Amino acid sequence: MTVIRHSDARRTETPGGVMTTLASPSQGGAGFALWRVEVPTGTTGPLHYIDAEQIWTVIAGRFGVTLDATELIVDVGDTVIFPAHALRQVRTNEGYTAIVTAPAGARAGTPGSGHTQLLPWGA
Repeated sequence: MTVIRHSDARRTETPGGVMTTLASPSQGGAGFALWRVEVPTGTTGPLHYIDAEQIWTVIAGRFGVTLDATELIVDVGDTVIFPAHALRQVRTNEGYTAIVTAPAGARAGTPGSGHTQLLPWGA
């Protein structure tokens, strides 16, 4: 059994928000990562995809997402499952906080870029 102390949580700041890693392989976990996403009001993220399924549960606020050309609104208490490789763009007028899990080592990419990048909060 591994206990990851609050003081050992890793914060990663990006232009789109703050990701706080709660559990990951580099913290003694196994094959999954768990992190908190905090996004301020008036934020629109880039159009991108992740090469693995992700599960998001909103614990505060709400966001809109375009997921493979389908528009969705995700409110506090809702859980959304993002399929692997689905194009997505997340936006919020009021800000939100979510808890997210995905397989460790997931990578993000943008359409037409030809490369992917490891999600540091999931490693």
